[in-house]
Amino acid sequence: MKKLFVLGALAAMLASGTALADTSGKKIAFSNNYAGNSWRQAMLDSYGIVTKKAVADKVVGAADIFTTADKEVPTQAAQVQNLILQGYDAIVINAASPDALNGAIKQACDAGITVVSFDGTVTEPCAYRVVVDFKDMGKQEVEQMAKFQPKGGNLLEIRGLAGTSIDDAIHAGILEGVAALIDDADDVGQRRQDGRHRLLRRRLVPVAGHRTDDLELGMGGDGYGAAQAFAAAGKP
Repeated sequence: MKKLFVLGALAAMLASGTALADTSGKKIAFSNNYAGNSWRQAMLDSYGIVTKKAVADKVVGAADIFTTADKEVPTQAAQVQNLILQGYDAIVINAASPDALNGAIKQACDAGITVVSFDGTVTEPCAYRVVVDFKDMGKQEVEQMAKFQPKGGNLLEIRGLAGTSIDDAIHAGILEGVAALIDDADDVGQRRQDGRHRLLRRRLVPVAGHRTDDLELGMGGDGYGAAQAFAAAGKP
């Protein structure tokens, strides 16, 4: 799935120029706002595999990856502005916010740069968006949990990165699914990812340990740490 995201983004960028034009000298930059969990690491690996082949096959001249030192919007906005100055022809972005980066994105578009957002998408109209139905994904998580625990239970939601479009969409789907399918589940709280499985696991064990019939819904790579905590407590 992650490779398809990247391939779709790359195809959109290359298709934005003249049909059959030579793109072998074009430079692509990837602006990534976070790399602290296993999902993001897998995403970066997948992107690297696809773009390295594109460079080797002379589809593009360069495909560089830039990850911000923190998850803050101003840092990523400054990064995008720097990429504009460096003369990149296209920017792929996994954005820290759907709308707070729109000013920097518009500057890139005005400079003739093709911008493609995916995963954490942006709302600036000049940018391409590669999207999936994350709200439905959240709802499907609840539907699967209902099959595993038809009598209900205590539900803990592991949320993703605050402020991103994905977190908002998956959370909305989970709420919709809970309202429709698990009316007898108790929502015992939410936890945010912090990118560190061991720390996340330690934080969750007290929550999981005193429950008799817990359910855990996760988003992003740190769902793995939560799953370990529940397994250690003997929960499904």
